[in-house]
Amino acid sequence: MEKSNIKIIGGKYRGKKLFMGNKETTRSTKNILKESVFNTLQWEVPDSNWVEVFSGVGSIGLEAVSRGANRAYFLEKDPEAAKVLKKNIDSLKEEDIKKCQIILGDSFETIWDVIEELKRNKEKAFFYFDPPFAIREGFEDIYDKVQTLIKQLPKINVEKVIIEHQTNYDFPENLGKYQKIKTKKFGKSSVTYYE
Repeated sequence: MEKSNIKIIGGKYRGKKLFMGNKETTRSTKNILKESVFNTLQWEVPDSNWVEVFSGVGSIGLEAVSRGANRAYFLEKDPEAAKVLKKNIDSLKEEDIKKCQIILGDSFETIWDVIEELKRNKEKAFFYFDPPFAIREGFEDIYDKVQTLIKQLPKINVEKVIIEHQTNYDFPENLGKYQKIKTKKFGKSSVTYYE
């Protein structure tokens, strides 16, 4: 398993390299895009909760923890990717390892376990969606499924919804109760924010 050029870019683990694993399917969030997300939300990150849906190696949730987030939930279906993710989490300090929870299984189903926990604790979270690009075989309808899911998220538990997606795909102005705030483009990838 090789180290990669993916690293944590801010906070107490700034500069820390993350393991990537060697699967073609795990596409990590570009540093420039990640930096933009965390610059946009920088004052909101400390003491917040994050749900990284389709988390892969966890570069978003770990970035949030590095910047003082209270809790990060990592939803991942692929057991191999989850192993790499666990290795990344285990390289943190003990108090931060405790803030991280990996939930293995189909993100469209396991997300409801996280919602239940947020409800019990009367908490909100940032939901970061980085679905497999729709150009991958078997994922042609992924953006439709993500939109359907977002519309069902209870507003009382949602701080913001952030979606990383192909630039050539436009998400609608509204997803149920959520309104698009902005989209930022980074080459082939874009980030769209809903509130």
